[in-house]
Formats: sequence, structure tokens, C-alpha cells
Amino acid sequence: MLRTNRDRVVKWSVQGKVHHPTGGGYRITHEGIPMVLPATGGISYNVHIGDPAFGWAGDHVEPGVSIRNEDKNENTALTTFACIGNKAKIISGDAKGKLGYVTGTHGGIEHTMIHFDECILEDLCIDDKIIIQAYGQGLQLLDYLDIKVMNIDPDLFEQLEIAECDGKIHVPVVAIVPPYLMGSGIGAASSYTGDYDIMTADVDEIKRLHLDKLKFGDFVLLQDCDNTYGRGYLKGAVSIGVVVHSDCVKMGHGPGITTIMTCKKSLIDPIIDHNANITHYMKKLSRS
Repeated sequence: MLRTNRDRVVKWSVQGKVHHPTGGGYRITHEGIPMVLPATGGISYNVHIGDPAFGWAGDHVEPGVSIRNEDKNENTALTTFACIGNKAKIISGDAKGKLGYVTGTHGGIEHTMIHFDECILEDLCIDDKIIIQAYGQGLQLLDYLDIKVMNIDPDLFEQLEIAECDGKIHVPVVAIVPPYLMGSGIGAASSYTGDYDIMTADVDEIKRLHLDKLKFGDFVLLQDCDNTYGRGYLKGAVSIGVVVHSDCVKMGHGPGITTIMTCKKSLIDPIIDHNANITHYMKKLSRS
């Protein structure tokens, strides 16, 4: 097992409310077609972690439950410190006391997404409060300090079946994404919150790389992508991320990726594993 500083990583509280969907106007597709589609926010009753990220009659669809704070500073703390795999607890309404876990954060709309079992969703309401045991930011790999870890619960991280060989770590991922496909969100000042999108307007290229088979919660490797102090291109850099929202109709957009690891050097190699999804690893952890 990789040596980490998990015993020194602070676990504290962040909280938000189930956020009502916004918008409702036309969205213009990359082919110039205006469409009215479900998009971000609210409770997605039939879109779950582990489902396909493609093929929905929607745009930027967020699986499960989307929460936010209207105070900008408080919401920034929520989206920064809530990490994938963190335990989430409903603390108001008919579903009070039920547990789930964080599945990612979505930049722009600034949402934090949470998975709950389907039977719990029926009892949730807009504005119900959810508290998260925020745990993960500050995690380090003690023998690989050039690799930066972010946005992932240490308990989940330890389940990822990462191997070590020849001074590198080998991480299970479903697919490899070339840098020329990374779009909306690139150039952001920080990768410790939000996501950035795989551009999907070139359908043939997406299919050639088998990216059209991606699911919510899949782990992917981003080639030549440096997410150390923001998001950008750097030859030889490697990042690992998780698919957090669906494909999109807008130009420059597509499935969103929240980063969990990045390195300016080529110290991370992929192991192609089609089971490399949050749902596979979370089965081993108690979050319900």
C-alpha cells in the first residue's frame, strides 16, 4: 500500500442545500440547433453514478443530488473541501439521517454532487440540508511527492488497487484521454474544485478512443495534462480524474472530469480496467 499522511489530514464539516435547477431556455448545440433540455441541479431520479455518461436527452446532467450554498464564500469551501467518496448525511426533511457519498464537483454552476440509494431520493426535497465529512485535501504520497493528490477521500484512495513499479505508480483507469480533447474549464486557476470537460463534437474521434462508453464515476487518465496549479497542457504531464457529469450539446463541452491526481512528470502509468469506477470501489466502504 502507498504510504500517505492520511493520519494528519483534517476531517471537518461542510454543508449545503439541495439546489433547485436553474435556466430552462434554449441551449445551442455545436451544430447550431436550439434545444430545451434538462440540465444541472435538483434531484436526478433516474440518472445515477455508474450509468452511461452519453445518450441522455439532457445537457451537463448531474447524477444523483446536486447541492450548493448561496453564500459564495461558503459554497467555495463546499466545492473545494468536499472530496469524492466523502460521507454525506441528510440532516433535514423526510429523509433525515440517511447516508450517501460525494461523487464530484461541477464548475461553473458550482455544484457538489452526492449519490444516495434510489429509495432515498423519493423522500428528498429541494432545500433539504446535507452535511459532508470533508476529508482528503492535503493528502500526500510520502514516497512520490511530485504527484499531487486532491479531491478524493483517503479511504476511497486506498481502495484503488494502485501498483508501484520502477519508481512509478500504475493506476486503474477505464480510458485514456488525449490533451487535444480537453475543453471547457481549461485555464482555471485551481483543480481543487470543479471539473473540466472532454470535448465531444468530433463523434468519430470519441468513438475511436472508446470514450463514448464512459460512465458516471469512471476513472480516466488525461495525457499531457498538468492540473497542479490550475488546468493546462504540459508535455509528459499526467492527470487522473473521475467522470462527474454527462455529455453536453454545446461546443467545447462534454463529460466533466474532476481531478484526483496530477504530476508534471511521467510518474503515473495507466492500467486499463473497465471496472475502474467509483461504484466498484465504494462497495468496500461503509457509506450507508
